Amino acid sequence: METRATGGKTYALRYKDSHGRQCQHKIGDSKSISFDKARNAAQVIRSRVVLGEDPAAEKRTLRMVPTLEEFARDRYMPFVKGYKRSWAKDDSSLRSHILPQFGKCHLDKINQQAIIEFHHGMLANDYAMGYANLMLVLLKYMFNLALKWEIPGVKSNPAAEVKLFEANNARERYLTAEETQRLCVTIEKSQNTQLKFIVPLLLLLGCRKHELLDSRWTDFDLERRSWRIPLAKSGKSRHVPLSKAAIEIFTQLPRWEGCTYIIPNLHTLRPFVNIHRAWNNARIAAGLPEVRMHDLRHSMASNMVNSGRAIYEVANVLGHSQLKTTQRYVHLSQETLLAAVDAAADATGKNWGQV
Repeated sequence: METRATGGKTYALRYKDSHGRQCQHKIGDSKSISFDKARNAAQVIRSRVVLGEDPAAEKRTLRMVPTLEEFARDRYMPFVKGYKRSWAKDDSSLRSHILPQFGKCHLDKINQQAIIEFHHGMLANDYAMGYANLMLVLLKYMFNLALKWEIPGVKSNPAAEVKLFEANNARERYLTAEETQRLCVTIEKSQNTQLKFIVPLLLLLGCRKHELLDSRWTDFDLERRSWRIPLAKSGKSRHVPLSKAAIEIFTQLPRWEGCTYIIPNLHTLRPFVNIHRAWNNARIAAGLPEVRMHDLRHSMASNMVNSGRAIYEVANVLGHSQLKTTQRYVHLSQETLLAAVDAAADATGKNWGQV
């Protein structure tokens, strides 16, 4: 028993660890636990010591276990900022969804069931399957790093066995000419005055949203009708040909002194972080609530194919290294298919109306 200067007494067990060092394990305050119970606890702890355990060290380790918020702030985000181009998306996902749910939890207290409930809860709150899966993938990756870095308290990955939703992201949705016109009308009325440039350029260039929003004037050679994307999704730079229609839009773009970005946020003169609200309002107003912004890229590919362009050309414009990736975007209209079968029939040289 240890007696403090204030008169208080604490039960503790002194023992030597496997290295012969003197250790002390606190059992409890004499006001909270009786002598008999303290003695029984001491016997249990001593038995653990005999078996090679170190209760004091385990207690110290538990005090070192960080919360998920601390781990994200001190270890994870500094790490991904050093190599991951999309680190801002991780930061946004953490702040918007993961930290509000798990931020105050110590890593050793986050279990598989809690993660399953969080994952399924996102679906119940009307988030898309793919988006819910992104949160799960982020959690899996964070715990894998915690294991690799031997973060105190992390002995396994609680997200490892949680199954991803089988989201079907390969659905086909292409804008018709009439739908395109309706959309153009609504983006003109948007409170985000940059949307009237963003949407048409995505449709005409067939690029990814972030490629356009992050682009700078120095990346474009309007005279040669060429756009160099410095670092594309493949990790390499690529060149995108600019149509005459795209060039016309570029000539209408307003510029601001000191701003190098093509279509910046007018409030910050930096790239937009999120334009979902403006886009969502515009597509709903156009009667196209199911159309995603990425479908503009799909539509560009479909329009090229239906105009008679080869799939190799489409792949080059979209920046695909494999044709099977391009084939997912390719959609032939009924008119194109009818023209194709009529051409095949004409090639026989026979008038099939006179059998």
